[in-house]
Amino acid sequence: MIAQATYQFGSFINGHELKSGVRKRIEVRMPYDGQLLGEIFCATKTEATQAITAADEVFRTTMKALPAHRRSEILRRTADLLEERSDKFVNLLAMETGKPLREGRGEVDRAIQVLRFASEGAKTIHGEEIPLDSAHGGENRIGFTRRFPLGVVVAITPFNFPLNLVLHKVAPAIAAGNTVVLKPAEKTPISPVLLYQLFEEAGLPAGALNIVMGTGPDLGETLVTDARVQRVTFTGSGLVGWKLKELAGHKKVTLELGSNAPNIVFEDADLDAAATALVNGGVVTSGQACISVQRVYIQNSVYDALVGKLVSRAKGLKVGNPLDETTDVGPMITEDAARRAEEWVKEAVTQGATVLTGGTRHGTLFEPTILGDVTSEMKVVCQEVFAPVLSVMRFETEEEAIAMANQSDLGLHAGVFTKDISRALRIADRLETGGVWINDASVRRFDHIPYGGVKMSGIGKEGVRYAIEEMTQEKFIGINLG
Repeated sequence: MIAQATYQFGSFINGHELKSGVRKRIEVRMPYDGQLLGEIFCATKTEATQAITAADEVFRTTMKALPAHRRSEILRRTADLLEERSDKFVNLLAMETGKPLREGRGEVDRAIQVLRFASEGAKTIHGEEIPLDSAHGGENRIGFTRRFPLGVVVAITPFNFPLNLVLHKVAPAIAAGNTVVLKPAEKTPISPVLLYQLFEEAGLPAGALNIVMGTGPDLGETLVTDARVQRVTFTGSGLVGWKLKELAGHKKVTLELGSNAPNIVFEDADLDAAATALVNGGVVTSGQACISVQRVYIQNSVYDALVGKLVSRAKGLKVGNPLDETTDVGPMITEDAARRAEEWVKEAVTQGATVLTGGTRHGTLFEPTILGDVTSEMKVVCQEVFAPVLSVMRFETEEEAIAMANQSDLGLHAGVFTKDISRALRIADRLETGGVWINDASVRRFDHIPYGGVKMSGIGKEGVRYAIEEMTQEKFIGINLG
């Protein structure tokens, strides 16, 4: 264990870092070996309120009037800086989250892309002309809409993608002309601070982005109940998300919550391609993604063949040190998280499930696991396992597959594998999820698509253009020409 934290950060309010005085501290440790990577100095409730005050003032005096081309330039410059320093961020993600280097490169690349999408989006925020003479009495009148920024946006982000998921909230907010108070996950707060420093270097006005460090229970209520906050955007657990929505009252809220993504494989699918996509989709970020492959429904005639391919691919993955270029699957975020996955698998086995491969934990490392003989009542099927665990089940008919996939109060993404496009589109229409991939796994996400869940998986949409729309308000303007 190293003797001193490499990084020490407080909160950042109106361009100033706060970490002096007697403060609660939280250690940030590397998931792989527990080494001390950094520590954060937590904000008080009073300081969280001060962050909102700063954001509100800067919105009214600066950001609200900052022209679109300037907002675009700041976002583009931040993207360029991130690209120049990408290696530093890739290594930090491996140490801070435990994700392998190749996954870290993917996250950094996507983060750069989000910034550039937002830079373009800042210059294309517009309303529309409405033909008023379509209505009786609308002659000699014209109408149009314009979009305006909301004001202060509170963003609360999770540990699993501390760069990209922060930017999915911060970049659209800035593109729209809002200000932000960000509370990053206390397990992975370092990447967001280094990102903040890039924004600062790129010329973002002080106070346009503020960071408050601490835990959700300590700061969440203060942040979401303040009357000056115009939008709350949260990614994390359903239990916390729906509570925050209740606390937020009449405020606009975006919730990106959990799921237990279903993936359906028909007998005419390319089984090799499906097996690769499903295994990769189940172990990315050690299964700690909201749209990770979790439930796999396989048509009975190809069940044995596909399961064999899934098991073979899962066994071939290397689990270990995320800083090793050959590692495929890194550690889970904490040993408690890995222990929870282990307990759920053991419970499923006592209920009749069969471990086809994996199921073993070594500290924070959890082997890619495939379970057979599962039932819909087992936790590994009906709840979000948030671990590299795939449960495989048989079906006979299309109707049966749809019914099984929809047998959940969660619905974020799904995958369907078939060469029959008509069937694929029929199923896509009937699956109760916010998104459906055909011949790709549920875990696929591009940063400009509309992304959000139905049922208990959330409300609202992310995806840069869609988030910009949700972070603006539309106003109608009508003119009587006389």
